[in-house]
Amino acid sequence: MSGIPTRNEMKEALIARNGRQLQETLEASTVAICGLGGLGSNIAVSLARAGVGKLILIDFDKVDVSNLNRQQYKASQTGIYKPDALEANIKEIAPYIRVSAHTVKLTEDNMDELLENADIICEAFDDAEAKAMITNHVLEIFPDKYLVAASGMAGLGSANSIRTRRITDRFYLCGDGVSDLAEGTSLISSRVMLCAAHQAHIVLRILAGLE
Repeated sequence: MSGIPTRNEMKEALIARNGRQLQETLEASTVAICGLGGLGSNIAVSLARAGVGKLILIDFDKVDVSNLNRQQYKASQTGIYKPDALEANIKEIAPYIRVSAHTVKLTEDNMDELLENADIICEAFDDAEAKAMITNHVLEIFPDKYLVAASGMAGLGSANSIRTRRITDRFYLCGDGVSDLAEGTSLISSRVMLCAAHQAHIVLRILAGLE
C-alpha cells in the first residue's frame, strides 16, 4: 500500500534504528543551516532523514540551473527561493519535521534573532567573507553554541582528504582545508556531498554526546 506514514510510524521506525533515547534527543534538537547550496541543502536532507526535530534554513538566493549538479533541488524548482524549495523537498522526506525557512541574507544585524534558538549552527556559505563573519560572530556572541563550518571541498581530489577537525571545544571544521574555487577547480557533487556528510555527521555525534 502507498501513502504517507503516520507520525508515530515514522518515529517508531527511527527509534528502531537509533534507539529511543537518542531519537528523542534528536527530535528535541534545533539545528540552523546558514547557506542552502551544495553544503547546506545536503546537510539539511541528512539531518531530516536522521530525525532532527527542527531545522532553521537561511538563504537569500534562488535555485539556478547551475545548482542542479550538486544541490538538493529539482529542475522544476529553478527560480524558486532556496528556503522555500528546500522546505518543500524536506517535507516530502520527513513530513513531520519542523522547519523555519528564512529568505534573507544573514548579517550581523539579524544573526542574533535568527540563530538564538539553535542548539547547533552549521556554516555552509561559499563566500569567504560570509564564512568569517558568522564564525567570528558565533564564537564571540554565542560561546555556548556549537558551530560546524566547512573549508575545502572543490575539485576531484581524494575523498579521503575530507575530514572533520575539532578546532575548539565547540567549533568543528570539515573539509580538506586546501582546495579553493579561486584556483579554477570545480565543485563536484560527490565531493561536496562528502563534506556536507561530515558536517551532518558531527552534528549528530554532538547531539549524541560523542563529540
